Amino acid sequence: MRLFDTHCHINDERFDEDRNEVILRMHEEGVARAVVVADGTKPIDEVYALSQNHPFLFAASGVHPHDASAYSDECEKNITNWMALDKVVALGEIGLDYHYDLSPRGIQKEAFARQLDLAYTLNKPVILHIREAHGDATDILTAQVRAGRMPGGIMHCYTGSWESAKTYLDMGLFISFSGSLTFKNAPKLTEVCKNAPLDRLLIETDCPYMAPVPLRGRRNEPAFVKHVLLKLAQIRGIDPEYAAEETYKNGLAAFRMEI
Repeated sequence: MRLFDTHCHINDERFDEDRNEVILRMHEEGVARAVVVADGTKPIDEVYALSQNHPFLFAASGVHPHDASAYSDECEKNITNWMALDKVVALGEIGLDYHYDLSPRGIQKEAFARQLDLAYTLNKPVILHIREAHGDATDILTAQVRAGRMPGGIMHCYTGSWESAKTYLDMGLFISFSGSLTFKNAPKLTEVCKNAPLDRLLIETDCPYMAPVPLRGRRNEPAFVKHVLLKLAQIRGIDPEYAAEETYKNGLAAFRMEI
């Protein structure tokens, strides 16, 4: 079984004491590829080094909506340079987060639109973080579509409705499920998982956050992505081995990777 954790943060300080062991466990549990997401307001060095030292790790970088107030021309220049590095496969995570509102909404929207346009210019897919902001996010993405400047990308850690998912799918985006798919109070995600085309679905951990059932309360790590895969297979009524291979191939397609 080959698994693809399409979004993890093993660069987080919570892995400082046992990062090597975490990487070993993910490899032992069948995680054949993973994308480590960096903070675009800081140098990419640590995450890039992980991708260079481990053949199955890849990197992404972008300015999270929490940090949108820090987005600047200098930041954009740095991200542009990073996107040219080998094994940097996406610009993200970017988007809108109206749950915490750690940056003003107007500034979030401006940083989001600028990074979408930058990704299109650089021919990179985007990793999208949209929380309690699907209306504004749809408006911004629709404007990119109408302008003919919509990059490909991934709805990371998707928690929206099936109605919103259909809109994103129509834009050519992939839907990625995290541990929240395994939660008992996730009827919306079950509906999305049942109805979305299998060739547009991905799995992720978003670790160290969102540990799946039956590991709730623990620090999440890439080795746990198998639980998300098993829940996806259960919901769709398909063989887990088949589900793993299909989502793995979808990850390659989403990030434009060679097999």
